[in-house]
Amino acid sequence: MALAEALVKLQAQVGTETHVSDWLEVTQAMVNAFGAATGDTQWIHTDPERAASESPYGGTIAHGYFTLALYPQLRGLVDTSKPLFPGATNVINYGLNKLRFPAPVPVGSRIRARCELLAAEEVKGSVELIEKYAVEVDGQERPACIAECIMRVYFQ
Repeated sequence: MALAEALVKLQAQVGTETHVSDWLEVTQAMVNAFGAATGDTQWIHTDPERAASESPYGGTIAHGYFTLALYPQLRGLVDTSKPLFPGATNVINYGLNKLRFPAPVPVGSRIRARCELLAAEEVKGSVELIEKYAVEVDGQERPACIAECIMRVYFQ
């Protein structure tokens, strides 16, 4: 698919929900690994016994940035068997416009992503996409993460 064709297809999807992921269980091992990788081993994330007695959440919670970091996986950006943009030669994470963590992700809960395409335009030989990434926690009313993610998708 050429850039011009991709741009037309993507612009037609602006304002629509483009992806709902499968549910993913957030485990203590995942949270501990993220904490070890980033150096954020604060007890509210990594000490289940202390968190059970001292945390207002009754247990450990995932890091907000861990929830954000799951975007490529939950969005399906890293599944090479199902390319998100057929014909794309490169998909670049360009950054964020907005980011909020309105609710916690308790360890042991299930989360999923809901993505809505907010904008698609041609920028420097690519299609720049702005997508709303909202992370739902099974059984919670408020989302755990809301972000406006920017990607640049390159075609031949």
